[in-house]
Amino acid sequence: EVQLVESGGGLVQPGGSLRLSCAASGFTFSSYDMRWVRQAPGKGLEWVSAITSGGGSTRDVDSVKGRFTISRDNAKNTLYLQMNNLKPEDTAVYYCATRDSPYDEWAYWGQGTQVTVSS
Repeated sequence: EVQLVESGGGLVQPGGSLRLSCAASGFTFSSYDMRWVRQAPGKGLEWVSAITSGGGSTRDVDSVKGRFTISRDNAKNTLYLQMNNLKPEDTAVYYCATRDSPYDEWAYWGQGTQVTVSS
């Protein structure tokens, strides 16, 4: 059974940093592309960052480029999102997600971790 467990969220002041983690189990983590998705209060889901299975390629949504860095440690079955220079508009629940193949939906999600950026 695929399990994804996010951690690392919290309350931070504007300009601050957080590192989110996503612990994966129940599947061969090193073979799966991963992504971070967020949902701000009252808004829909927004893809934030994605990384290929081997970690060799990443993509970020324009609003976080230069501030967020996605990475993974396949030996530890863990996905990360380093978030720097946080802004109030980054406030959201952050989810990690994966899928069985590039042709499938992003069907597997964690429970999410809350990030609140406020002074």
